Amino acid sequence: MTKTLKRQNNIPVFRYSFQGFLVLVFTLAFHSAMFAQDSLQAEPAGKVIDQVVSVVGKTPILQSDVENQYLNYRMQGSIEGTEQDMKCEILESLLYQKLMVAQAEVDSIQVDKAQVDAELERRLSGFINQFGSQEKLEKYYGKSLTEIKSEIHDMVKDQMLAQQVQQKIIGDITVTPSEITAYYNSLPRDSVPMIKTEYIIRQIVRKPPVNLEEKLRVKKELLELRKRILNGESFSTLAILYSEDPGSAKNGGELGFYGRGQLYPAFEAAAYKLKPGEISGVVKTKAGYHIIQMIARKGDYINVRHILLVPKVSIQDLQKARMKLDSVVKEIRSDSITFDKAVEKYSQGKNRNNGGYLLNPNSGSIEFEGEQLDPQVSFIVNKLKPGKISNPVPFKTDEGKDAYRLLYLEKRIPPHKANLKQDYPRIEQWALQAKQRKAIDTWINAHALETFVRINPEYQQCHFRHTWLSGKKKK
Repeated sequence: MTKTLKRQNNIPVFRYSFQGFLVLVFTLAFHSAMFAQDSLQAEPAGKVIDQVVSVVGKTPILQSDVENQYLNYRMQGSIEGTEQDMKCEILESLLYQKLMVAQAEVDSIQVDKAQVDAELERRLSGFINQFGSQEKLEKYYGKSLTEIKSEIHDMVKDQMLAQQVQQKIIGDITVTPSEITAYYNSLPRDSVPMIKTEYIIRQIVRKPPVNLEEKLRVKKELLELRKRILNGESFSTLAILYSEDPGSAKNGGELGFYGRGQLYPAFEAAAYKLKPGEISGVVKTKAGYHIIQMIARKGDYINVRHILLVPKVSIQDLQKARMKLDSVVKEIRSDSITFDKAVEKYSQGKNRNNGGYLLNPNSGSIEFEGEQLDPQVSFIVNKLKPGKISNPVPFKTDEGKDAYRLLYLEKRIPPHKANLKQDYPRIEQWALQAKQRKAIDTWINAHALETFVRINPEYQQCHFRHTWLSGKKKK
């Protein structure tokens, strides 16, 4: 999440990437909704504790909406400019969202209740993970999960409606090479951003399989745990003691409520067949092997606890993987095989088909800034010269399995000002965002004048980016 709502040097930043903006609005609104009741009740008797500061269509925006989001920015250390300027920015962000929601009603755009519920569960799961458990989330806000869901349900629905309206506005927008060049040339020379040192890294992976004996051992251990539970021992206690899922083990294996499509398919299929209190047989997923107990079911949502055991690769098989990569290194260093051919011939990684390139999850590109690298990878590549390859190093795959890999530093790109030759994909994205932002700006300016918008006098002096009121020119 960005730490500012500002626009910098004509480079598109968070607020004007509307999908990102909506996520930010939801995050702040979530905390605002949770704090709002307590903050309003804390006002002295007889004092006006809230008021409508704006109306868009039929939807009001409350002073508490603005104040609580401002409070959240202060808590994050994200304040820039004066308090009034920041509140003006927050109000305009809320105006954006409400205008999109009003247009969704005009266009008869709807979102299915099941979609809203599933998205709500996904968002809440993220917040629960941030807090560490459902209990900690409930304790922090002093509300049950059911109450929290009720209070933020409409926020999620509004965001989904706004996203659909946004998609209608920018979904078909593309940029041509000439537009990308024109965009770059339009940037003031002293405003072209600096690009930090970047790395392009490739890998060859060997993932030794788990042997049959280990799989049978794990299944047997789970069946023994299941038998102990059926004989009266606590599932929660055994989950704390034995489960290898670090996220849920400390909570007695409890996952919290999930909807369909949010869990591993095999896990979900087994879980939905259970009755409250019932325990599944052994279930295999990408994570490992599980036994599952149903806690409660509400419609299409289930809350279960589980015990996960993960089969381990044997030391002998890991040694074989390392020795295989030792021989591959020798082939590459002696020029007996190119790195490209070695990836194709030997790698068992999922990026084998793209030449072994590591992909940056933040950008989807092959370039990484130093702080974006895994610490182990950073430590190794910082010792390599471009074009050189490491010795075999152990690591954990995305599935948490033990494996070995070779790391190859293809390029280390020194810090530089962004330019079309080196940074074309990045500049292309900036140009696309700028064009999308312009389309959104045009749409907002037109539709704000067609939609009933009222803004209280104390906010009418704000330097808004858009024309929200008839007869009031944008500053």
